[in-house]
Amino acid sequence: MDKARITPGMWRIDPLKLSRVVDRFGKKVASAETGSDASMMAAAPDLYDVLEKLESYEGEISEEMREEIQMALRRARGDFGIAVFSAVSRQRRIRNDEWLKFMDGLVNPPSDSDR
Repeated sequence: MDKARITPGMWRIDPLKLSRVVDRFGKKVASAETGSDASMMAAAPDLYDVLEKLESYEGEISEEMREEIQMALRRARGDFGIAVFSAVSRQRRIRNDEWLKFMDGLVNPPSDSDR
C-alpha cells in the first residue's frame, strides 16, 4: 500500500462516540472497542509520519533501530498482509527475519537448480 492510499491525518476521536475515529472532515476511518484503542488509532497518521522522518534521518540511529522502523513502516503500508509479532523485541526481530525469508520465498521461489 503506498502512502497515497493511506487516509491522511489529522485523525481524532469522535466526540459523539468515543470508540469512533474520524478524519478532519468527520468521516469515520476506524472503530475501536476502548477509548485507549481509539486514541492509538487516532495517533496512527502522526506516528507514521514520524517513523518516515526517522527512516531517512541521517543522524545516529542504530542499524537495529532502523530495521525496527522499516519493519513498522512496511507493516503500516500493508507490505506483509496480516502478520502477528511477539511483543518481545528480540523475539520479534527473529520472527521478522523468518517472516521476511518466508515472504521472499513466496515472491522469489527458488529455481530448480537451487533445490
